[in-house]
Amino acid sequence: MRSNRATLRAGVSMAATLPMIAGALALGIPAAHAADTPARDTLAGTKPAWATAKADKGATADSSKVSARVYLAGRDATGLAAYAKSVSDPDSASYGKYLSAKQAQARFGATAAQVAAVKSWLTSAGLEVTGVAQHYVSVSGDVAAAEKAFGTSLHNYAKGSKTYRAPAKTASAPESLNGAVLTVTGLDNAPHKATHNDQLPGPGAVFKNSGPFSSYYGSNIASTLPDAYGGKIPYAVEGYTGKQLRAAYGAGSYTGKGVRVAITDAFASPTIAFDAQTYAKKHGDAAWKTGQLSQVLPKDYRYTGADECDASGWYGEETLDVEAVHAVAPDAQVTYVGASSCVDDDLLDSLSKIVDQHLADIVSNSWGDIEANQTPDLAAAYDQVFQFGAVEGIGFYFSSGDNGDEVANTGTKQVDTPANSAWVTAVGGTSLAVGKGDKYLWETGWGTEKAVLSADGKSWTNFPGAFTSGAGGGTSKTVAEPFYQKGVVPDALAKANNASGNRVVPDISAIADPNTGFKVGQTQTQADGTESYSEYRIGGTSLAAPVIAAVQALATEARGGKAIGFANPSIYAKYGSKAYHDVTDNPTGSGLAVARVDFVNGYDATGGLTTSVRSLGKDSSLSAVKGYDDVTGVGTPANGYVQSFRRH
Repeated sequence: MRSNRATLRAGVSMAATLPMIAGALALGIPAAHAADTPARDTLAGTKPAWATAKADKGATADSSKVSARVYLAGRDATGLAAYAKSVSDPDSASYGKYLSAKQAQARFGATAAQVAAVKSWLTSAGLEVTGVAQHYVSVSGDVAAAEKAFGTSLHNYAKGSKTYRAPAKTASAPESLNGAVLTVTGLDNAPHKATHNDQLPGPGAVFKNSGPFSSYYGSNIASTLPDAYGGKIPYAVEGYTGKQLRAAYGAGSYTGKGVRVAITDAFASPTIAFDAQTYAKKHGDAAWKTGQLSQVLPKDYRYTGADECDASGWYGEETLDVEAVHAVAPDAQVTYVGASSCVDDDLLDSLSKIVDQHLADIVSNSWGDIEANQTPDLAAAYDQVFQFGAVEGIGFYFSSGDNGDEVANTGTKQVDTPANSAWVTAVGGTSLAVGKGDKYLWETGWGTEKAVLSADGKSWTNFPGAFTSGAGGGTSKTVAEPFYQKGVVPDALAKANNASGNRVVPDISAIADPNTGFKVGQTQTQADGTESYSEYRIGGTSLAAPVIAAVQALATEARGGKAIGFANPSIYAKYGSKAYHDVTDNPTGSGLAVARVDFVNGYDATGGLTTSVRSLGKDSSLSAVKGYDDVTGVGTPANGYVQSFRRH
């Protein structure tokens, strides 16, 4: 499952899809001078790409209301990006010389004078300042005041079947502010949300898997079903446990002791403590200690947009994230930071809360949106948070998406965001085979083609069937190639969209395929309307992200508790070593698939059963090949990965 702010990536297993958000990425660089308005600095990216002349429906009424956030560039935006790079690069003299949250703010944050100047500018234009935070000033007012403040006119534009407001030209700020403004968000009012009420709903409707199952990969062969790829295939596993995943990814004796992991999602499951403890007890995980799982929630539990964000759907995402981290790193401290809604502003607030209070050194995020929905203004705001995190030794891990190259989902080949940011670790997905005795057998890139059993039970209809889901990946159209990918990522990928090279996703990967997925336990609304705990198998890069976050907790313990921080330079520095399983689509030399039997109604046999074959390693146009690839990145952690972070 993978949440998507506009579409959550949270419950991708069976078929459930959880929320995600739309973000973007851009280095927080000072605004350029606008040639036609010498007294103002342009705020790059504030006019969205969809606000075209052809889509223009005319000026927005002056009396219409606008709510916006003016993000502050701080004392030294260029210096922040430079220090974030050097402190994360093992080849730099500054590597690992992290700042405290207080030191980072003092060195790079906005000054009181900058905040005062920004407030004065906004109020003089007729806007009301509604809030001042460490990173932004929020304002509200009518369109006329917003147009005066930001030096642009606001028009209505057709976007798909709907009409939204947006700037007719790039917004700007007075040159006299000396670059104090990073960007402004909210001038366009198109939805920016990760998928998943003011009154939070109860648990979502129950989902359960039907059998037969395999207890480990290949333990139960579907001997009565038709062949696939020249032979009999096994039934899907019932759901791997922490013990199996720890063995697959080389946990050894490490447990994440003394390491802090944060998880961000929207809203908060009312049953998470009970569910997590029950699950751990049932599956042999270490019991949660008092205070080991904590929650940081919105002030006065002020939630918004529960219906449009599908709040109960986010509960499943949170449950998966919490249980997966604990299963792989059973002694790590876990802090759940719940946003008050699935929109970007609220998700940004959650990320900022982690950085400003340094709540953890590792942050797992199983949400995102398609790159086409990202806007550079939001990208800059996200990247600033990630850069502040990097200088403090905090690493952010984002799921890469569950729709492969996105063509089947959107009609356009593209990557997801914020996984496309050069300042986060994008986590791709695999199909994982763990055999008898918890032995790692192989992995393929996660990509599923599905064909159903014919009416006579003698063949698979239109085998191998249509693409249903797979790990997100590919080449960004908007983000430049980061330094750590150069020399590792093949030019055919890096230069797919322009000759100078762009960011390629993902960086690293782990188990994601729901057909070789992870078992979770959650309180759900049963078919009879009662609420009770039950279990099901699930997957998606919403599983891969917390698994990698947990593995990073083990690696942090291995290096004596010293934070790894933004991990990509270190991850790529180990490329080609025995620290990784080099994952390919064809690890056994022949096609791979599993058989699944599912309840038609999703929870019991009263509505009948459906049998299908699910191909492995068929990820749209993406391919897992020898070396770096756009499905699995550098590969998955092998025995030796965790130990490779030991300090010498």
